[in-house]
Amino acid sequence: MELSNVTLEIFSKLEQKWLYHCDGKKTRVLSIDGGGTTGIVAGAGLVHLEDQIRRKTGNSAAKIADFFDVIAGTGIGALFAAMIAADDGAGRPMYSAEEAVKFVNENQLKLYKLKNGGVFRKKKRFDSNSMERVLKLALTRDDGTVLTLKDTCKPLLVPCFDVKSSAPFVFSRADATESPSFDFELWKVCRATSATPFLFKPFNLTSIDQQTSCLAIDGGLVMNNPTAAALTHVLHNKRDFPAVTGVEDLLVLSLGNGPLWNEVTKKVRRNGECVKSSIVDIVLDGVSETVDQMLGNAFCWNHSDYVRVQAFACASEGEKPTAEQVLKERAVESLPFGGKRLLAETNGDRIGNFVQRLVATGRSSLPPSPCKDIVVSPLANGR
Repeated sequence: MELSNVTLEIFSKLEQKWLYHCDGKKTRVLSIDGGGTTGIVAGAGLVHLEDQIRRKTGNSAAKIADFFDVIAGTGIGALFAAMIAADDGAGRPMYSAEEAVKFVNENQLKLYKLKNGGVFRKKKRFDSNSMERVLKLALTRDDGTVLTLKDTCKPLLVPCFDVKSSAPFVFSRADATESPSFDFELWKVCRATSATPFLFKPFNLTSIDQQTSCLAIDGGLVMNNPTAAALTHVLHNKRDFPAVTGVEDLLVLSLGNGPLWNEVTKKVRRNGECVKSSIVDIVLDGVSETVDQMLGNAFCWNHSDYVRVQAFACASEGEKPTAEQVLKERAVESLPFGGKRLLAETNGDRIGNFVQRLVATGRSSLPPSPCKDIVVSPLANGR
């Protein structure tokens, strides 16, 4: 008697899950915050992360994407995420972490070039054309191929906020491989998530088949820390992650980008009123810290599976921290149900300890691109 398709599917899923857990592997998630224009904290974390991976594996050619199953980023964090996940055409990442950070540092003044607003225009705005030229340069192959969401070595997630639907919009490789209506050029995805209100106009983009459009503003307003979005994606995307049933199956590294306050943009005036220009910064910081607190609660029974790297006090007020300062700063960990504690280890130590667990599980088992030749289709159309 022939087994029904549903029965075959059930047995297939059970087999996948059993083999996965016997192997002892966890699904590895890398999340990179948005916020700011320099990306110093996330950049320092990424370079140190890749350096530690190479040291502990003895492989000088190892890349971050080799050891993570999904990468998420918002704002400038999305540019880092896209660059280290972009496929060079041969199934390898286009950029090492060091190359990506170097590119952003060298082009920072072009990415965030102040627009000439005239004598009577006091509002600060950035030149969108200048940013777009840099993003196109970063995410186009040497042969002229303009990369899309499908052209990544590992699943990529990038959030923005769609003004048309008044709802978050998450760009996802999983969606892009399902339909060209959800496949967007990578440079446009990075431009969309960086459209900070007051600094850039909303960015209008359409999918490669022109069927889906989005009028985007900064993803940081809703998901400056995209870790929760990445975890939700993994938990519900049964095609790429069939064995993940809960947070106990995950290993997560979340890189912050430092708080967005400094001497120039204080949040409160002397009369007690909130400074209007700091509202976006308050939202971005608040979103990041709220997500960190929530995940601290979710991983309270296995807190070593969730590592958050953030820099709060490594530089004096009004000054930008250096990469060395970021890594030498003592790490901070969110406590269950509120509060934080100062740890004995530094941010650099914390990344190193995380990498020890990361490389112990071996390279990512996910294929460079989603496998379409499966015997049975997923029960749910989860992404």
